[in-house]
Amino acid sequence: MCTAEATASLLQAEETFSACLAQIDALIFKPLLQAEPHDQRGKDNFKLFLLLNDRFQALWNFTEECYRILKQKCSTSESFCIQDFYTVRKGELFVRLYVQYFVTFANYVVVHGFEHATKSKSEAWKHHKTVLKQFLTDFTSETSTSLALYVVLHKPIRDHVEQYVLLLTKLNEALKEGPEKDLVTGAIKEYMKLESFISQVLDEACFTKALWKSLGYKFTDMLCVPERRLLEDSRNLPISTSTNRSDRILLFDDVLVLIQGNSFQSFDLKLVWVDKNCREKLAPGVYGLRIITPEETFLLSARDPQVKAVWRWKLNQAIRQALNGKRDFPLWGKTGEGTEPLSCRCFSYDFKLEGKFKSATYEGEWRWGKPHGKYGNEMVYKGYFKDNMRQGFGILENFSADHPFKYTGQWENDKKNGYGVWDDKDRGERYIGTWHDDHKHGQGIVVTQSGICYQRTFHAGKMVGSGILLLEDDSVYEGNFMEDLTFVGKGKLSFANGFVLEGTFTNKSGQGLQTQGILNTSNEQLDDRITKAQLGLKQFPVEKRWKGIYDQFLEFIHSGCKEEMEESFMGFHIQTSKELRTQEYLFCQRGTEDVSWKIEDILEELVQQQELKSLHCYLEKALKSSLHPLGKLLKALMIAFQATYSGIGANRHLLTLAQEEVKYYAKKIWEFYQGLLHLALEQKGQLPTKSVDGETSDQNACSIVLPLILPCFYPELFMLYMLYHEREDDLYCQGIVDLSLLPDIKLLEFLDVQKHLWPLKDLTLTTNQRRSLIKDKCFLSATECLQKLITTVDPREKLVILQKTYEEIESTVSRVVEKDYKLPMDDLLPLLMYVVSRAKIQHLGAEIHLIRDLMDPTNQGGLYDFLLTALESCYEHIQRMRLHQRENCHGTHSP
Repeated sequence: MCTAEATASLLQAEETFSACLAQIDALIFKPLLQAEPHDQRGKDNFKLFLLLNDRFQALWNFTEECYRILKQKCSTSESFCIQDFYTVRKGELFVRLYVQYFVTFANYVVVHGFEHATKSKSEAWKHHKTVLKQFLTDFTSETSTSLALYVVLHKPIRDHVEQYVLLLTKLNEALKEGPEKDLVTGAIKEYMKLESFISQVLDEACFTKALWKSLGYKFTDMLCVPERRLLEDSRNLPISTSTNRSDRILLFDDVLVLIQGNSFQSFDLKLVWVDKNCREKLAPGVYGLRIITPEETFLLSARDPQVKAVWRWKLNQAIRQALNGKRDFPLWGKTGEGTEPLSCRCFSYDFKLEGKFKSATYEGEWRWGKPHGKYGNEMVYKGYFKDNMRQGFGILENFSADHPFKYTGQWENDKKNGYGVWDDKDRGERYIGTWHDDHKHGQGIVVTQSGICYQRTFHAGKMVGSGILLLEDDSVYEGNFMEDLTFVGKGKLSFANGFVLEGTFTNKSGQGLQTQGILNTSNEQLDDRITKAQLGLKQFPVEKRWKGIYDQFLEFIHSGCKEEMEESFMGFHIQTSKELRTQEYLFCQRGTEDVSWKIEDILEELVQQQELKSLHCYLEKALKSSLHPLGKLLKALMIAFQATYSGIGANRHLLTLAQEEVKYYAKKIWEFYQGLLHLALEQKGQLPTKSVDGETSDQNACSIVLPLILPCFYPELFMLYMLYHEREDDLYCQGIVDLSLLPDIKLLEFLDVQKHLWPLKDLTLTTNQRRSLIKDKCFLSATECLQKLITTVDPREKLVILQKTYEEIESTVSRVVEKDYKLPMDDLLPLLMYVVSRAKIQHLGAEIHLIRDLMDPTNQGGLYDFLLTALESCYEHIQRMRLHQRENCHGTHSP
C-alpha cells in the first residue's frame, strides 16, 4: 500500500466514522441531553452524561479536523508524506481524547447510568428502539434499550481504533526502513496500547458494575463512586483473613475493603504495605501475605501459592499507582510493571482506634506503617531573604488542618508588607490588596467561594468605612457592612430587577434584616457599569503590583549579572518550621534542560540576535526556559497571576485588573530584555543602541512579547472574559440555536442575502432529499475556517483566521457569480452573519473582546479592525434578534 492509497483509505474511513458520530450525536446525545431527571441520583448521573457528551464532542471535532486536512491534501497535492497523517502527527492528542472518552464512558457504566436513564419517563425515549436499530444489525425486540445504548456508544468508536491499527500496519509493511517507518511503527504501538486500554477499561467497568449490583444498598451508597474500580474480589480469586475477620475481600484502585456481615473496613492504599515475608506460623498448605496499615496489621491467606502471588502482585501495583496518583497506560502495561511501591511515603493520617494517638493527626513520613523521619512541617516559605529575614517576593503556605492558608506577595523584615494575595481555605475567601506589619491594611478586595465580591478599606486587619458589595445575583450594595456581610447603617441596595432600596439597615438577632428607607420601583435595569463594575483599578496601580519580583530582577541586572547574584535570582530559598534550605530551584533542577544558559553565553547571544526575526526566536526559547533569567521572571509572574485569578479569583469584576496586568508583564519583560542587551553591549565595549521613546517601547512589548507570554496566562484570563460576557453570550447562543434550526435556503432568505449570491450548486442532493431542507452545506469552507478561532490564543492569529474567513466567503461568491467579486458592506454583513450562525462558536463575545483588548495597536483602523467590527456587528445583531423574539413571546413590543 503506497502513501496515496493509505491516504485514500484513511480518508474514506474518517468520512464514514464522522458520519456515524454525527448520527450518534443527533439521534442519541441531543435527545438525552433534553431529558434532565429530577431525583438526586438521576441528577448526579446526568452530570456524568454531560461530561461524556463533552468528551464525545472533542473526539468528533478531532475526527472532523483529521478528515478536513486529509481531504484538503488530496485535492491540492499528488505527493504525500507521513506528516500528512493527522493521527500520526497528533498521535498523543488522539490517544488522550480516546482515553478521556472511554474513562468517562466507563464511569457512566459503573453507576448503572444507562439503566437509570432508560427508566426515565421522558418523551426522549419513546422512539429510541427505532433509532437504535439504525446502528445495531442484531437488534431485536428483546434487546434492552440500556444494553443497546451501551453498545452504540462504544463499539463504533472502538472499532475505528482497530481500523486505524489495520490501516497503519498495511502502510508500514510497504514503507522502507527510515524515519517515516519508525514514525508509523511508533504510532502503531501507541494505538495497540490504546486498544488494550479500551478493552481493560470496559472489562473493569463491567466487573465493578456487577459488584455494585450484587452488594446491598448500604455498601453501594457508601463505597460506590464513578471513578472507583474493582481490581480483584476474593470470591473470584479465593483468599481470606487468617482470623476470619471478613467474609469478603475487595481490592479497588484506591482502597482495600474487608466486609464482615453488614459492616466493612476500608484502608487507603497509599498507607498500605504488603510484606511478602510472613513471620507468623501458618498451617500446612496455607500461604500468607502480611498487610500493614498505620493502626492494624493482619494476614491474608491463600490455599494456592499462585493465588497468593497474583494477590500480592495486584496489591503492589494498585498501591504503586495510587501513590503515583494515576493509573498505568495501558492499565496493567509495562509502565512500572513489577516495581515495588516505595516503602517510605509522606501523607497525613487521622488516628481513629483507641490508644495514645486516638483523634490525633500525623502529617509526615511513614515507613512500613509507622511514623518515620521528619514530622511534616506545618508552614513552608518559598521566596527571598535578606539578613535571614523574609524580604521581597515570597509565598508562605500553612498546611495545618486547623487553619490552612496561603499568602503570595511582598515581605519586609519578615512581615507581610505591600501588595499581596491571601487565601483563607477555611473561610473559602481570597483577599487581594495591601498589607502593613503582617495585617491587611489599606485598600482590599475580597472574593468568596460563592461568587460574592466586595471592596473595602482595612486598618490593622479590620474593615473600616463604607464599601461596595457585589452579589452573585447582580444586586449591588453600597454602604457599611460587617465581616459576615450583614448590612449596617446607611446604605443603598440596588436589585437586579432595577428596584433600589435606600435607607438605614439593622440586623437584630432572630429578626433578620430590617430597614427604614425608600424603595424606588421604577423598574429600570441596572446599569452595566454597576453590575460589571471593575474593582481595584485606582486602588492598585499596575506598576505597584508584584514589585518584589521586578526589584529582584533589577538588582540582578544592576550587579552586572554576577554569578553570585544569579544564584540569588534563579533560586528561591525554602524555609520550613524546622530548617532553612537555600538555593532550591522552584521550577526545575539545573541540568534537566537542553540549554545550559550560562550568563556569558546569554549576553553574547543577546548581541547577535537583535534583528526582528531572530529576536523573536530567541525570546521564544528564553521565555520557555526555567533557567534563563527572562524565563524565570515569566514563571514567577505566572505564580503571582494564578494566585490572584485562578479558582475563587475567577470573578468577572476582576477582568480589567487581570487584563492590564498581563499587558504590564509584557512591558516589563521587554524593558528587562533591553536592560540585559544594554549590559551586554557595554561589556563588549560597544555603544548601546539609542533608547526608544516610551510609545515605541510599549508597541514592541505588545507586538513582540505579548503573543509569546499570553498562552501562560490565557486559561485564567479567558475564564474572566467568559464570566464578564456570560449574559450576552447566553443570549447570542440562544439566537444561534434558533438560526441553526433553519435549513440553508431558509436561512439565506431570512438574512436577506441576495439570491444571485446563493451557492445553490453546493446543495448536493441524495435520495429522498429536497434542496430546501439541506443544512450546513453553503459557505462550508468559510464556516470551518471561522471555527478555528477557538484553536489559538494569539489575538494576531485570531485576526488572520478572521481575514481568511472573509477571503473564503469572497472566494465562494466569486465562484457563484463566475467572476472576481469584491464584497461591499451591504453584502458582507448578511453573508458573515450566515457563517457566524453556522460556526456556532460558544463564547464569541468573550473572543471578540479579548481580541479587541489585546490586539496589536498598529492593527487599529486597518482591515483587521474593519473585519473585527463586522464580526462584532453580527454578534450584536444575533443578540438583538433573540431579545426581540423573547419580548414578543412575553407580549411586549420592541422599540
